[in-house]
Amino acid sequence: MKINNSNNMELNTQLKALADKIVMLKDKIETEESTKHAFVLPFINLLGYDTFNPTEVVPEFTADIGLKKGEKVDYAIFENNEPILIIECKNWKENLSIHNSQLLRYFHVTKTRFALLTNGIQYQFFTDLDEKNKMDQKPFLEFDITNIKENTINEIAKFHKSNFDVNNIVNNASSLKYTKEIKKLIQEEINTPSNEFVRMFANKVYSGRLTEKVIEEFKELVQKGCNQFISEKVNDRLNAALNKEAEKQLEDQIEEVVESTKIETTEEELEAYKIVVAILRRKIPTSRIVHRDTQSYFGILLDDNNRKPLCRLHLNATKKYLGVFDDKKNETRLPIETIDDIYQFETELLETVGFYEGVNQV
Repeated sequence: MKINNSNNMELNTQLKALADKIVMLKDKIETEESTKHAFVLPFINLLGYDTFNPTEVVPEFTADIGLKKGEKVDYAIFENNEPILIIECKNWKENLSIHNSQLLRYFHVTKTRFALLTNGIQYQFFTDLDEKNKMDQKPFLEFDITNIKENTINEIAKFHKSNFDVNNIVNNASSLKYTKEIKKLIQEEINTPSNEFVRMFANKVYSGRLTEKVIEEFKELVQKGCNQFISEKVNDRLNAALNKEAEKQLEDQIEEVVESTKIETTEEELEAYKIVVAILRRKIPTSRIVHRDTQSYFGILLDDNNRKPLCRLHLNATKKYLGVFDDKKNETRLPIETIDDIYQFETELLETVGFYEGVNQV
């Protein structure tokens, strides 16, 4: 199944907003119940499920388990009257552990293939890769919502109501689970290389006998080599990104030069500019009145700032106009026969200065 990129971007924005809220509020959250309402329910909601619909998001979900009656898991998300995800919540201050968890017991008596254990900050998603209908001991997807990596967004998006597909998630879960374990092992080997890991490299580069002393010497070399390799790869990526940005800036500069060569400032435009300056100097120094010519109009700005347009001159067509601006920077085009007609609109021009200077009287 292909996940919609625009939906991913929206989910990314929502997750970041929730993460910011969690960082801001967590020290004021004291109980598990508060954690559910402030952190977990908003997460369920941004996955597209209606937390106010008790047939879709069922709180205090109960399923009889043998002789155990009345045990409850915090939430169950339903689709077509069947639970597709059961959720157990902890206080945000608690560490997550599936031992003695209702999730383990509920998993095999419901038809769900997925379980979520969370404290509102740490999220652990489980399925039954190792033994059918028995929840795995290790999660296949795990993340901290306040520090989500880019590639994790796509995995979270698979649980969105609009994307949810059991087979798609299960098929990908195995890859996620083992990739996570491999990454963890690589990190451990880089931090503290094992004899087996060191021997694998030493055998290929050292012709002598691999004594215990040689292995110990090679541990530092292997660790140093791994760290240098990673550092060089990171630098290569950074340099490639910087070069790409430099190329883009050069293209933009060339484009600006090309555009500027197409602009021809006329004598009429410069004469009109002098008229505008003569009017506006009653309120502001002439040094603050700057013109910028473009292909479509001749602009006059306050302090050479595009966000402070004083007026625009449209003089290159059959009909000529003076463009003036209101306090919301909306342009109104006033027809003129000749540039001398600009003097008729001194009130409008001086009012525009007032919008920027905080003075609205002529």
